[in-house]
Amino acid sequence: MKFVIAAGGTGGHLFPGLAVGEVLRARGHEVMLLISEKEIDALATKGRTEFRIEKVVGEGLQSKSPLALLRFWLKLQAAKRQCARLYNDWKPAAILGMGGFTCFAPIVTGRKRKLPTFVHESNAIPGRANRWNAKYVTRVLLGFEDCRQHFPKAQCEVVGTPVRGALRQPITREQALAAFGFSSELKTLLVMGGSQGASGINKRVAEALPKLKGRVQVIHLTGKGDEESMKQAYAAADIPAHVAAFHHSMQEAYAAADVSVARSGAASLTELSYFGVPALLIPYPFAADDHQTANARIFDRAGAGVLVKESDATGDILAGKILELLDSPERLAAMAQKARALAPGDSAERVADTILRFCP
Repeated sequence: MKFVIAAGGTGGHLFPGLAVGEVLRARGHEVMLLISEKEIDALATKGRTEFRIEKVVGEGLQSKSPLALLRFWLKLQAAKRQCARLYNDWKPAAILGMGGFTCFAPIVTGRKRKLPTFVHESNAIPGRANRWNAKYVTRVLLGFEDCRQHFPKAQCEVVGTPVRGALRQPITREQALAAFGFSSELKTLLVMGGSQGASGINKRVAEALPKLKGRVQVIHLTGKGDEESMKQAYAAADIPAHVAAFHHSMQEAYAAADVSVARSGAASLTELSYFGVPALLIPYPFAADDHQTANARIFDRAGAGVLVKESDATGDILAGKILELLDSPERLAAMAQKARALAPGDSAERVADTILRFCP
């Protein structure tokens, strides 16, 4: 059969969608991936020739001003026409949306054709697109049980958040350290702000570096805007570091890491938990409905991570918390075990199983 997966706008939507696509492909089906026009989507799908990849026009609804509503409506109509043409050619058996504005038109078009439709919500608090789409879809698939309360009238299934196949390729810590040219004598800190980086985290880590000299080597994924300034900061602090805007082989970064400083988007949390990486979680304070804080609370409550508000994460406090964890190997080991318990390793298979259950 042929399927459509709408996943784009952020890595948190795209990477889990890729994981489901990989499972469907492995079972002999074909997948069309609908992505946004953002550069991050093109970068993350580069070379993925196993999928048919199409860009769908559209943008999120940033405000309720008349101009914003008009722009959103016009782009939605254009996207619906585009999806109709694609579906006429592709003839999908079902549509899966991974959240975000990229999903509006594909789901609406699928429902109009009476196709089975599904949305996956990876966060503890759902986004606007999934709240709206949930009224019409066959099933709402959840990453966290905590999210069920936000869909009281929908048919929900908790499946976890899928992890893409590339991350599940076996790699040893020694191989991972060698990939970065790192020593096995130092502890490795992984700093990341999600697929687009996080300037707030970058700034605070830069302030913490003087207290971390001699204690860590760092993999720091900065996003495009801060790459050069952070390279200079590590050079000035004389700390060995791999600094890059983005890293395609994230299994290397996770396998090398002893501890992480990260945002708490659902995809990042899922991957950290899959690899059992203890984390200091600094939620993006302006995320919609503060959903990153809700995500981080799940990990903090389980003992798998430590929630730190960005307003509290001064350089001194952040350095102190990093060193406190690194000086407590028993605590790190317990956090790693609890983190792994939060990530079902077969989530992509569960999503595929649910979709196929409703296809003739």
